[in-house]
Amino acid sequence: MTHTVPGSKPPHADPALRSLDLAAENQALRARMAYLLEQAERNHSIMCRHQAFDLEIVGAGNFPELVGTIFRTLPIISELESVTLSLIDEDADIRTVMLKLGVVFEDFPDLLFVETIDELGFDLGRRNAYSAPPKPLLGMYEAQRHGAAFPRPPAGLQSVALVPLLRNKRIIGSLNLGSVDPTRFTPSLGTDFIEHMASIIAICLENVISNEMLKYIGLTDSLTGVYNRRYIDRRLLEEIGRARRQTYPISVMYIDIDHFKRVNDTVGHQGGDEVLREVATRIKAELRLSDALARFGGEEFVVLLIDADLDSAAFVAERIRASVAGSMISISQETQVSITVSIGVACLTDGDPEASAEVVSRALIAQADSCLYQAKEGGRNRVVSYRG
Repeated sequence: MTHTVPGSKPPHADPALRSLDLAAENQALRARMAYLLEQAERNHSIMCRHQAFDLEIVGAGNFPELVGTIFRTLPIISELESVTLSLIDEDADIRTVMLKLGVVFEDFPDLLFVETIDELGFDLGRRNAYSAPPKPLLGMYEAQRHGAAFPRPPAGLQSVALVPLLRNKRIIGSLNLGSVDPTRFTPSLGTDFIEHMASIIAICLENVISNEMLKYIGLTDSLTGVYNRRYIDRRLLEEIGRARRQTYPISVMYIDIDHFKRVNDTVGHQGGDEVLREVATRIKAELRLSDALARFGGEEFVVLLIDADLDSAAFVAERIRASVAGSMISISQETQVSITVSIGVACLTDGDPEASAEVVSRALIAQADSCLYQAKEGGRNRVVSYRG
């Protein structure tokens, strides 16, 4: 039974009050709709930016282009204060090949390398082929715990996400995201989006690294480990153009092992291979990182010296000649051989500024080759410079 107090009105019986309630409710609904619309537009904008980012990294043609895009674009589109990338490189294979291909790692201070999976910071436990892949780690930033992933943390870093980079359940590294917003990365946050982003980055990284490795193999002499003729031909064209623009000298050495056929006849082809490897090692020891050494064919080597005039190049050539002749090369415990080299040296001069790089390159090699011939004719084990 319902009892009504005499003289009272049922709730909202007053039309004016009821109108005010409806207006407030409508205003709240409009505000809610505006907020949802704003969020939807923001999410759409984020999605479009990330789709454009995905297309950009998928189209990256080499390693520097890929990592450069990640570090340049991802912090902006994801509104992050820090993005670093940790890659597993147990035997420094990636670093070695990238250096040989001309990657300047100083340009990418947020690119990190670790020796083992454990250094990435994931709780892996005891794993086998059937173990589930590790999940991203989200939480508050702790300097001691996350220092390896963020060696240069921005001021006020509050929350971080360590996202494993996975290829066929194999961990190849981690994508490390940092924010000054303490609520940006929390353990309760869903990780589908960042896992999807990391999977695309992992695919791109593996593809680019594999391609760079194949490129390196295609430009490297398998016996000596130095570059091959294809590489030096291409590099020389690039350096001629750069030297012309920046007006610095470059020099070329043409090196030939004296009486190499006699070496093969005496100690066999395996012994000859050992001589080639050791001579390449001794030549390389006298060069700077900016210089390039290539096996040009057979027992011939070519050296490209950057920012070196003729006198400087001749001085380095004399050091190489003395290093090779200075001590015998061990073929086995019982067998040693004495080896000498003859060297021709030429330097890029102003010449004809209208001549193509290909013409200049061929002329430079021909000049060094001519000097090498003179060194051979003059008795071998000597250096001859081109004075045109």
